[in-house]
Amino acid sequence: MPGRGNVHEEPGVGTVESFPLKAEESELVSLIEEIFLHWKEISFGPIIQGAAYEIRAPKKPTMSTLDGYLTLDFGKWHIHLCVGETKGEPGFPTDPYVAEIRRCGKVELYRLVREEGPVSWGCRMFNGLGEQMLTVLLPNPFLDGNSTTDEPDWECLDLWNHLRLKFLGLQPDDFDQKSNGFIHG
Repeated sequence: MPGRGNVHEEPGVGTVESFPLKAEESELVSLIEEIFLHWKEISFGPIIQGAAYEIRAPKKPTMSTLDGYLTLDFGKWHIHLCVGETKGEPGFPTDPYVAEIRRCGKVELYRLVREEGPVSWGCRMFNGLGEQMLTVLLPNPFLDGNSTTDEPDWECLDLWNHLRLKFLGLQPDDFDQKSNGFIHG
């Protein structure tokens, strides 16, 4: 088991190795912009006990910020993520406690690990209460769309490796190529 990340067990998920990132507005915007440059390769949405949203973007989103929220606009629908200080509107200010719990309080790159090695790679954001805001499932060498592959395509780890280098200063890890297949969490 590699020692660079935080390794812990999550009920119903298994072993997770997480790599904390800075939950600062500029870092979060940069991270999300970087990830969504690869909108054709990722799926995203909250993944919580009892529900997993694996949404595929119909196009590259336009992004804007207002009052601490980053909006990802896909045309017919959009997402608002609280990534910074939110104050509300004049005459209708946001309660400071509410502002604190809405804001992203934790963000991490992570990989799900089984006995042989990692089987899934992604990025997760949590609000100030620790509730999941968003999971981004990064390209997986064991999956081709919704089907498993006979042979892994290790080039699928390029985005994972790029994010690790850019946001954590970590080089590619041979451990990522130790597993021999995909297993659901």
